Amino acid sequence: MSSLRHPGRFLPAAPGSRVTRLELFYDLVFVFAFLNVTTILAEDLTATALLAGLVVLALLWSCWASFAGLGNYLRADRGVVPLIGAVTVAALLVLTLSLPEALADRPGGAPGPLVFAACYLVIRGLQVFVLVARGREVGGTRRRLVVPVLASMLLVLTAGLVPSLAQAPWLAWLQLGLWASAVGVEFAAGANAQGAGLAVVSAGHWAERYALIVLIALGESIIALGLGAKLTSDLPLTWPVIAAGILGVAVIAAMWWMYFDTLASALEQKMHRTRDPGERAALARDAYLCLHFVLIVGVILFALGLKRYLTTIAAQAGNGWLVRPAGIDDAALFGGVIVYVAGLLVLGRRVSRRSRLAPAVALIVLGFVLPAVSRLPALLGLGALALVCVTVVVSGLRRADPLRGQVRQTALEEQVAAESEQSEWRRRHL
Repeated sequence: MSSLRHPGRFLPAAPGSRVTRLELFYDLVFVFAFLNVTTILAEDLTATALLAGLVVLALLWSCWASFAGLGNYLRADRGVVPLIGAVTVAALLVLTLSLPEALADRPGGAPGPLVFAACYLVIRGLQVFVLVARGREVGGTRRRLVVPVLASMLLVLTAGLVPSLAQAPWLAWLQLGLWASAVGVEFAAGANAQGAGLAVVSAGHWAERYALIVLIALGESIIALGLGAKLTSDLPLTWPVIAAGILGVAVIAAMWWMYFDTLASALEQKMHRTRDPGERAALARDAYLCLHFVLIVGVILFALGLKRYLTTIAAQAGNGWLVRPAGIDDAALFGGVIVYVAGLLVLGRRVSRRSRLAPAVALIVLGFVLPAVSRLPALLGLGALALVCVTVVVSGLRRADPLRGQVRQTALEEQVAAESEQSEWRRRHL
């Protein structure tokens, strides 16, 4: 009991740890950074800008995933870890503000690429410092923890210095290549997490943290829709805009249901049943570190496409019902849902070794619909997308699936048991 009253600088997490409210606050800021990428891309969406945005998103994801892993290793709301989190959030906010100038610095003000690189160094450097300071018992694994992160930090710093050397179009590609190399180093290090001495301490915390980041991304994408179209200040509120907004929310609700109805609980139960540390680390790497990033990419792309759709529809005050979007807007909107559904299919395969029919059919249908969307008005294309997504949800509800019932029943029994145990503890101690 004395160790709990006086935890010192760090207090280790326990197998039964869950996500704290402080971590939820951190995740809100990280998702704001994720979605800010769409805000920047929505202004001038090109294939090159989209590629750069995905690379930046991958860098942000590596920062968040490492931070989430830290919360699984140590209690995020105890000791000095909240201070580390506060500094991380401050650096993340400045990094988000520097995103518009991260690749192309504008005259006047602070150098955007260097500010971006410095903030990235602060975020990743703090994470490594905490792990090494706490991980004295792992001894020989320090080098395997530190070297990959130092390599990625050096690549990002070099990318930040590139614009100050000269002004040439090919230097932007060099900078993007350095960022992509940093992403490769980060993901390669994550693939070898078990070999570096890291393990999933709490399966429940790990699964809940990743489920929450998907939930927040879906929720904040709705908020970003109105902000992206600037409906309250620049563009009028018309009936086509209202219809597009409703259809967009229908798609987001269907995306939520596809993940949270059964799959999120099934993944967490799979993590709990996986007792071997090596197998659990592999499952955490495949199902969460990698495949949940695919889900986030899908959500971000869809939010970007929908934001562009709404702006296009709102700009045509008298002809919003028939206006056609740009081809790259179609690719972002439909491509985001396709990426998201494909990620769900692979996740389901990873957890149960079987593929669900409805999402697989939806992928095929969306693949055929996408080439024809450019010839349709924006509202018809968005309506077709909403129809496909809602049909996937309804077909899953109507189809009797024993696995779905088993997963949901197990989740309910676990919830009731946890509530009963907590109520008994409170009765005795409070």
